[in-house]
Amino acid sequence: MAMSGGNDDGEPMMEMNTTPLIDVLLVLLIMFIITIPVQTHAIKIDLPVADDTPPPPDAIDPVKNRLGITATNQILWNDSPVSLNRVRTYLDQTKSMVPEPELQFQPDPLAAYLTVDRTLAVIKKSGVTKFGFVGNEQYGSFNKAKRLPN
Repeated sequence: MAMSGGNDDGEPMMEMNTTPLIDVLLVLLIMFIITIPVQTHAIKIDLPVADDTPPPPDAIDPVKNRLGITATNQILWNDSPVSLNRVRTYLDQTKSMVPEPELQFQPDPLAAYLTVDRTLAVIKKSGVTKFGFVGNEQYGSFNKAKRLPN
């Protein structure tokens, strides 16, 4: 049984034996895993609770509904304060009505942009097709009433 161990020219072997290196790394890994303490603490968080109460029967108008945001960032559905989750519930219910009622959106000029943006995102996700902004009528004759001199 003849085995070839390389050249017999007396040149040094150019390959490194990695087996002992791997063994040492595995031992270090096992020691590191054993020394890590077990996490026994927990962080308590109050999670939001779903609003499962059914809406009042007169909350949704079969013809048109008004969705407004006050200057204090309170969301109003037909002049009644509601949460954003409740708005989504109302929009889902109006979507299933035949014919679909019109949704009129009127944010206060001083309302926070973030609140208006989140409300518009909920409206878009609901898929409402009859939607309009209240107050745009005042800009209908903007350029007709006052002409600037050339």
